[in-house]
Amino acid sequence: MVEPVVDGVAKPKRRWRSLIFLLIIILLVGVFTYWRHAGPSATTHVASAQAVGVAKVVAGPMPETVTALGTVTPTATVTVLPQLSGYLTDVAFTEGESVTKGQYLAQIDPRPYQVQLEQYTAQQAKDSATLAQAKSDLARYEILQKQDSISAQQVADQKFLVAQETATVQVDQAQIDTAKLDLTYCHIIAPVAGTVGLRLVDPGNYVTSGSSTGIAVITTISPITVIFSIPQTELAPVLTEMQSGANLVASAYTSDDATKIADGTLTAVDNQVNTSTGTVKLRATFANTNSILFPNEFVNIHLTVRTLQNVPLVPAQAVQSGAPGSYVYVVGADNTVSVQTITPGITDGINTVITKGLTPGQVVVTDGVDRLTNGMKVTIATPVAAPSTGAAPHKKHLPPAAAQ
Repeated sequence: MVEPVVDGVAKPKRRWRSLIFLLIIILLVGVFTYWRHAGPSATTHVASAQAVGVAKVVAGPMPETVTALGTVTPTATVTVLPQLSGYLTDVAFTEGESVTKGQYLAQIDPRPYQVQLEQYTAQQAKDSATLAQAKSDLARYEILQKQDSISAQQVADQKFLVAQETATVQVDQAQIDTAKLDLTYCHIIAPVAGTVGLRLVDPGNYVTSGSSTGIAVITTISPITVIFSIPQTELAPVLTEMQSGANLVASAYTSDDATKIADGTLTAVDNQVNTSTGTVKLRATFANTNSILFPNEFVNIHLTVRTLQNVPLVPAQAVQSGAPGSYVYVVGADNTVSVQTITPGITDGINTVITKGLTPGQVVVTDGVDRLTNGMKVTIATPVAAPSTGAAPHKKHLPPAAAQ
């Protein structure tokens, strides 16, 4: 009675095992069938042509510049000092205004100097009368000498007296001129044209001729200059261009080097190299008619040394670096890319000069370079474009210390 029950249990187990085995077989067949049909399609997709962006190599100009940090320096900085002592009675300028040369700025009490002038004038009148008397006596003595009524010694003494009185009158005149000059100095004027700074002394204060503070400071800011330094290794081409008579353009940019402020010209090169930094100071002059450059402001100077003409240019992103050195992917007539080693020149961050390895008219890959291999087929994703030749000039950035 027990054995039939065992047989009844064993039969369902065998059925389940068979069913599972059958499902495994069906699954394997399905995977194999999918691989047979989908595998070649995927392989074909991987092997399909890669879409890339390209650009033509063109011949164009490339400005070569040196970039350095500079300090805006006034053409002239003058401290208006009192030339005599006295109480300041008036200050006529407005802080920060533009003044012209000779413009009235301040007044020192002139009354003591006016009194002194009157004293010297009176003294001269007195001494002039004495001189006139001495001359009259001399004329009379000379007549008496001819009549043998007076000795020659008396005549000679009188001549000496006339000379002394003449000198006294001349001294009086010099004192009068000095007093008049002092009165002129009481009227303080601007020695140069420029912008006057903050008032340093208020009316009512006693100022002295020995004061180093002064009444105000005037800076000439139109034109204005910028002093900057370049490495001694960059000096030779600058001197060569200057000696040939070229006007080197210096462009001033904001301290973050983002916005151009003004254009000027290089006007001077220092006569020695700073042995501590290995740099040479240069001075550029700017018209600054709009007063946008401010004294002691830090600016970046882009000095255009020269412009290379008709040189091969490619977009900067086309140039790659690797085991063969610098290289680009060149697209052939059959849309197959090949690795071309090159010698890059200067770059402005947008375009790069190619000194060796490429000629104008060739097509190079600019986008999708990281997925390429030598000999791969490509499709052009964008129309062939030529690199812009109106980009910013080549920059050689210097550390701030080089401007010191």
